[in-house]
Amino acid sequence: MRFVLIAALALSVVGCTRWSMNHHLNNAYSAYDRGNCEQVMLELSKVDRASRERRYVQPEVSMMRGQCLERQKMFIDAAQTYQYIIASYPQSEYAYRARARLETLQSLGHYPTRSAAAVRPTQF
Repeated sequence: MRFVLIAALALSVVGCTRWSMNHHLNNAYSAYDRGNCEQVMLELSKVDRASRERRYVQPEVSMMRGQCLERQKMFIDAAQTYQYIIASYPQSEYAYRARARLETLQSLGHYPTRSAAAVRPTQF
């Protein structure tokens, strides 16, 4: 009987963490729709804290963070976030989305291509 009680308690805690993470992620999407990136960042921080054991949610969190950075006209930071997704989760759906966002930023002139960003040596 004691084992069943402990098992039920353990399962409920896991479910609560997942519910909490989903709740904050849903709040972040709602805040993004309203254009409130400060609230998005706060909700994503809460997701990060709740998801330390569940790394599979990280690409989605990073993608939303990058989109908010774009909305705030922090294009270089957004591009770095997208590059992180591509490097860390190359086979995920979010890596494909991140590549598309990088291409869009480059075509709009908000993020230089690698050849244009290369540092040229100074001649004296």
